[in-house]
Amino acid sequence: MDCASKLLAALNPSQQEALHHRQGPLIIVAGAGSGKTRVLTHRIAYLIATGTPPEAILGITFTNKAAREMRERVRALLFADAPPSQREPLLTTFHALGVRILREYASLVGLPRTFTIADRADSLRLIKDILKEVGAISSFEPRSVLGAISRSKGDTTSLAAYREQADTPFASLVVRVWERYEEALRRNGMVDFDDLLLLTYRLVATNAEVRASLQERWRHLHIDEFQDTNAVQYALVKLLVGPERNLCVVGDVDQNIYSWRGARIRYMLSFERDFPGARCIVLEENYRSTQTIVSAANSLIVHNYHRIPKQSRSTNEKGDPIFLFSATDEHEEASFVARTVKEALSRGRSASEFAVLYRANFQSRVLEEALLREGVPYHVVGTRFFDRKEVKDVLAYARAALNPHATVDLARIANTPPRGIGKATLAALLAGREHTLSPRARNAVATLRATLQSIAQAIASQPASRAIRSILEESGYLAMLQGSNREEDRERLENLKELVSLATEYDALPPPSGIEELLTYAALESDQDTLRAQREGVALMTVHAAKGLEFPEVFVVGLEEGLFPSSAGLSDPSRDEEEERRLLYVAMTRAQKRLWLSWAQSRMLFGSRSLQSPSSFLAEIDEQYLAPVPPLQPGGEEPLQVIYLS
Repeated sequence: MDCASKLLAALNPSQQEALHHRQGPLIIVAGAGSGKTRVLTHRIAYLIATGTPPEAILGITFTNKAAREMRERVRALLFADAPPSQREPLLTTFHALGVRILREYASLVGLPRTFTIADRADSLRLIKDILKEVGAISSFEPRSVLGAISRSKGDTTSLAAYREQADTPFASLVVRVWERYEEALRRNGMVDFDDLLLLTYRLVATNAEVRASLQERWRHLHIDEFQDTNAVQYALVKLLVGPERNLCVVGDVDQNIYSWRGARIRYMLSFERDFPGARCIVLEENYRSTQTIVSAANSLIVHNYHRIPKQSRSTNEKGDPIFLFSATDEHEEASFVARTVKEALSRGRSASEFAVLYRANFQSRVLEEALLREGVPYHVVGTRFFDRKEVKDVLAYARAALNPHATVDLARIANTPPRGIGKATLAALLAGREHTLSPRARNAVATLRATLQSIAQAIASQPASRAIRSILEESGYLAMLQGSNREEDRERLENLKELVSLATEYDALPPPSGIEELLTYAALESDQDTLRAQREGVALMTVHAAKGLEFPEVFVVGLEEGLFPSSAGLSDPSRDEEEERRLLYVAMTRAQKRLWLSWAQSRMLFGSRSLQSPSSFLAEIDEQYLAPVPPLQPGGEEPLQVIYLS
């Protein structure tokens, strides 16, 4: 059997249709657990196996983790019995694609090729400084101002267009801050996350030669998680699609939970109108969850009006009912979760098989306390490896060496480790007034510049992991941590060793591309990318962070009116009750074997205890799939009275 036949044989009839459709627009409506990634990667492999040049294929998704998984799967499908070819499809994220195109055409958009990507922390710091400059730091929240700028860029709205529509005090302030923010970014040779897409879109939209070149380069486009695209992403996709209209999109309207980031389900709902003659394939077989979980999720989501109708069905057993627990308060709810997991661990289960999902981050505190009390290992998803101070410091050295204009990075590492550059010296350095400094201060600045020059040479000549080692040595960071007896510094040293290990993945790239790619990866890492494979412990996370993940057993806690659905979420004009319902649908469909739902009759909110009512969504789940759990016994001596069917 040849490769193409093997690829087809591995799929069900609906999935096979996606492979047979080789020309023209195609939309694949892929329900939760329907093998979406499997179909997408098999389709890409099938195109290559049947003669399409690998480099003519572009696949776009939303997280580093998803892009890496796609690359690994395609390689496994095509090169199982042979070494990988140098000719491979480009499988990447929207933002990483923007980086690639902007670096290639940097001169056309007025950027240095070595531009720095400002992460959210960098952007917030700049916004905060600007608010101080204009005397508005006490009146307006920096995150709100940055959010307004980010949403506008995501909608392809320019500063000039926003200025024309600014008719409130807040909008007028955003205009003033935005102007200074753009100046600060350009002065530092930086672009923010939103610029990676907006500048790429403007380049492709206004330069016919670039547009034609990219369309010729990538003749087959594949978009994963299409329901999560925002205006600028969709506009860019339409520009990249060539005359042959070979665009395949995969997604599920029922899993759109990012409208607050600008995601619009209308692009998926109107796809067949935007691309006349498009083929629509619906994948309804769920390979992840039991039939009970799938049926219960179906009974919930059918209450949404804006969706593409489908009736998911499981290929697995019926399974246990969905266990519903009503707690007296949030402490009893957390104790219920901890004791249930502890009881399962006593029967030989692994803590990593469990996840606890909640609507808001503040809910994790009492859960952590309960798990600690019961001795159950756990980890909170969302603490990014690249957000750790020592990791950010070392990467800031690399960024400052590559981009001398990046004063944000220069300010971060100027006196880390201490080298005699205080606040006054730093201010003079950043303002270009070194001549006013004392001889001692000038020597300290000269030492810093020499260090950065040495690091720049290492980055330009050494593999990525060796370059990171050089940064640790040349900067004095390694000596600083090795000379400390504090446990915190020993932990920091271990994290930097992990950074060196991570950098080895980029050693095959010629310098300085390895470090550039590592910096890009670090800047674009998402919350989901922080969930390391095989990590021990119960995973605690928001439902948003759980998107794309799955666990044998899942607890969804805090199912109370005003919390889930969230009254705060519904106050956002871009949100509605249907999105809150989709959020619960996503939470429920993360579970493979067993699902637990819980709510508390009272909860401490904003410093005062309030009475809670069960979420209206619970009444929408067909009661035939629910099984109430008896209250906990005082003292925790009695085992939970739950009957497992499987």
